[in-house]
Amino acid sequence: MRRIVVAVVSTVSGLIMLFAYHTSTMGPGGSTTALGGTSGGLTDPTTSTPDPTPTATAGHRPRHTPSTTASPAGASGTFTGDVANTQWGPVQVQLTVVSGKITKSEAVQYPQGTFRDEQINSYALPILSQEVVDRQSGNIDAISGATITSEGYYQSLQSALDRANL
Repeated sequence: MRRIVVAVVSTVSGLIMLFAYHTSTMGPGGSTTALGGTSGGLTDPTTSTPDPTPTATAGHRPRHTPSTTASPAGASGTFTGDVANTQWGPVQVQLTVVSGKITKSEAVQYPQGTFRDEQINSYALPILSQEVVDRQSGNIDAISGATITSEGYYQSLQSALDRANL
């Protein structure tokens, strides 16, 4: 009888520890959404209607959306953001702007030291770049599985948008 009690208590304790374990991809409190956002009812911070744009990301974190109206003359040129140092390496974004409209966004510096870096970034960076052009702002979603790179991309993007006065 004593062996049965020990076996049951050990099994229950093991299950509790297993379900309580938080992986490095989980946000605070065990949430698995990207950048600690929520996964349901995606909303734009400036409106109360749900975001109709489906994306390949697991979550959405509302961010300050810079104005997409350019300076009176309409900014044009190439604007490079500050380097965002992440735990996996530096990320730097460059924007091409024509008459106040973002026509291209690309990462000119990003983690590439390992096969896994190359695998993640070959998937995530094109999506992030396209979101910037589509949304014409820094209000972009993080890419699930590339949270750190997404955050670095966002940080560098913000400084590039500031330089372009967008």
